Amino acid sequence: MTLKHTAFHPIHSRLDAKLIPFAGYEMPVQYAGIIEEHRRVRQTVGLFDVSHMGEVEVRGADALDFVQRITVNDASRLTPGKIQYSAMCYDDAGIVDDLLVYRFEDSFLLVVNASNIEKDLAWMRSHLSGNVTLTDKSDATSLLAVQGPKSLDTLRKLSDADLTSLEYYTFLQGKIVGVPMTISRTGYTGELGFEMYFSSDPSTGTKVWDAIMEAGKEYSISPAGLGARDTLRLEMGFCLYGNDIDKTTNPLEAGLHWLTKLGKAQFCGRDALIRVKETGLKRKLVGFMFENKAFPRQGYTIWCNGNQSGVVTSGTFSPSLEKGIGMGYVPIEFSQPGSVIHVSIRNKQIPATVVKLPFLKK
Repeated sequence: MTLKHTAFHPIHSRLDAKLIPFAGYEMPVQYAGIIEEHRRVRQTVGLFDVSHMGEVEVRGADALDFVQRITVNDASRLTPGKIQYSAMCYDDAGIVDDLLVYRFEDSFLLVVNASNIEKDLAWMRSHLSGNVTLTDKSDATSLLAVQGPKSLDTLRKLSDADLTSLEYYTFLQGKIVGVPMTISRTGYTGELGFEMYFSSDPSTGTKVWDAIMEAGKEYSISPAGLGARDTLRLEMGFCLYGNDIDKTTNPLEAGLHWLTKLGKAQFCGRDALIRVKETGLKRKLVGFMFENKAFPRQGYTIWCNGNQSGVVTSGTFSPSLEKGIGMGYVPIEFSQPGSVIHVSIRNKQIPATVVKLPFLKK
């Protein structure tokens, strides 16, 4: 299989990044090192290439009805310039994907996970009705994320837009070093941060990347790879599709009840989710923490009261807390903070305590 490259691949190679196959792309997992990049984002500012993500434009007179029907959140609450975190479900309530919904004046932009682009598009097309047009803009779009306490100070040197007024989960149309782009403020790190969607032309990408690195030099900005992105999101308890959520899990047991609007009109998976709520959850996704230096990995088994009860869905050593942290599904009776579970690590059952997410309190 031939791996795809983002517009920034020559830059990653020049910086001697460690490149790995990821979602059909060759992507940087780290540059100087995961822990160093993680701490740079927590302390000042880091720059991520996340151009592998998928972007699907939804247009037409029935665009809102379509987005309402395929997502669990209430897109009718969105006004132009607003963003919503949501999910799409199969009829049995299993999760197709989690995504961001951007509301433009005359369209929507659905930002989906890189590994799910083709699957998501096929599923969306199978649910088309009315006056709706879907356009896959993934290959035509570069996406950079500038994350960290100094991200605003870095970007406002370069932009004609008032980024200071940009609120959480909103976006605007502006320019960075003269390049037109959509600039949003969502983030996957728990820090102040911005995302920039613009043309995937390599020369344009180089211009924007170099300008951001120069503007952030006084804050010791560094490029950051997928490794740091994963440890940063896990400290915040954010789900990762393919690890913590997938077609075998539903939003209610995954702790995504807050974005699942069962009171809105019919949507894919609604009936199944209502049944889940009525019968009660049997298991729940929880965060857990070790007190010693042990740390879990995805796939390690979880034991509750002497019984194998599940597996670790995400696990790592937290650079901020300097402890092992993880997430996984446990029986509902073990899901309360303070509950003690055990994780099998090298044939030893290591005790861990269920904690309220996020792990890192901001």
